[in-house]
Amino acid sequence: MGNTYREVLSWASSFLEKQGIEGNSILFVFLGRKNWTKTDWLRHWGEEISAKDRAQIKADLEKLAQHYPPQYLLGFEEFYGRRFQVTKDTLIPRPETEELVALCLANVTNKAVSVVDVGTGTGAIALTLKAERPNWQVCAVDLSAAALAIAKTNAQALKVEVTFYLGSILAPIQAPVDVIISNPPYISENEWAVMDESVRTYEPQMALFAENEGLAIYQQLAKEAQTKLKPAGQVFLEIGFQQGASVQAIFQQAFPTKTVTIHQDLSGQDRMIWVR
Repeated sequence: MGNTYREVLSWASSFLEKQGIEGNSILFVFLGRKNWTKTDWLRHWGEEISAKDRAQIKADLEKLAQHYPPQYLLGFEEFYGRRFQVTKDTLIPRPETEELVALCLANVTNKAVSVVDVGTGTGAIALTLKAERPNWQVCAVDLSAAALAIAKTNAQALKVEVTFYLGSILAPIQAPVDVIISNPPYISENEWAVMDESVRTYEPQMALFAENEGLAIYQQLAKEAQTKLKPAGQVFLEIGFQQGASVQAIFQQAFPTKTVTIHQDLSGQDRMIWVR
């Protein structure tokens, strides 16, 4: 195993790789726990490892070997340059969702508009939008009280004011809004087998799965949006990479006078729907 930080972490990484697990996850957790940047790591990696750090790496390795998500081990994930607390009650924010936020920020006016984030989870989308556009009125809805508690904690930590509602989809929203944004549950039961084991085992299924081949929430959202979206309003959605045409059709039917376009993520997969 060796005695320097580099030797011990290199051994730990190989140990994970042999079990088909991302080897870098142990370094990610180690640097997060130490609050070290990559520069700090380069500065210290030749030093002899402390007994305390060796024991922590061993404990983390046991968890990671069981496919436990590294973000849950640390209790946070970075999203759009900010740190969000995550727990087993929330989905771990993904880089693709940052692209959804960027699409919204690039295409919505800086003026005071009203925005609702449906299925907010950690609050990553709602809080990022409010932090980037302080004059927007942002509210967020979630069906999980436990997830909303985490979102509120994140709002306090980031000193961002968003209104939170416990409820289903757009039910808690009274007045029509300018923008609806959502990364809803969109995984179908038949995709279960091909999903990453860490997601299947540890992330909240309520935030992952939807009926009707993963389309149920989009169908309900499109229906409710007809009365909850202002006439000139816009909708931004994250979708599964095979759902572009289906979700586009759902929203085109609900909003025949609007333009509904599919947008790819950075890896070239269909990932977003924009209704305008």
